[in-house]
Parts: sequence; C-alpha cells; structure tokens
Amino acid sequence: MTKKALITGITGQDGSYLAEFLLEKGYEVHGIKRRASLFNTQRVDHIYEDPHVEHQRFVLHYGDLSDSSNLTRIVQQVQPDEVYNLGAQSHVAVSFESPEYTADVDS
Repeated sequence: MTKKALITGITGQDGSYLAEFLLEKGYEVHGIKRRASLFNTQRVDHIYEDPHVEHQRFVLHYGDLSDSSNLTRIVQQVQPDEVYNLGAQSHVAVSFESPEYTADVDS
C-alpha cells in the first residue's frame, strides 16, 4: 500500500527536497502552499503533475497555517500516514509587521 505524506511549506527549500525524497521512495505526496499573488512553485515545478490526471503522486493544496478549519479539511481529505510541518512565515520584514500572525504560524 502506498504511503501518503502531507508537507506544509512544500514550496520552500526543505519542503521541496523532502517531496523529491519521498516521491523517490514511492510515496504519494500532498503539499500545502499559501495562496499568493505569484504562483511561487519554482522549487517543485519539475515534480508538479496536472491535477486532472488520475493517480497523480504529487498534489498541491492551498492553505494557510493560521486557518485551522481549512487544515482540518485537507487532513480529512488526504488522510496522510505522515505529516511534515515545514511551513513558516520566514520573511523578516513581514514578521516585524505582523508579529502575532508570525507567532501563530511559526509555533
């Protein structure tokens, strides 16, 4: 049976490397990425699969770590065997502008 992994921060350096590693191990990988004005997926573009193709092994979901109801929906939908929380608000200037949001997301 194929294991499923859910990775927050999939488009970051560590998340994208972990996704590649797990795909090589035969996992089905689901990643959560924050909605942004740019489709910031260059670190995972080479493993991205068309969402309309059946039996895809790499799936992106939109979500924000501060939105617990959306995260719950994704976990219920995916039913992962493993969860890797690598998501964070990592932009220093934004962290000073929004300290409460940063604390909520990064902790």
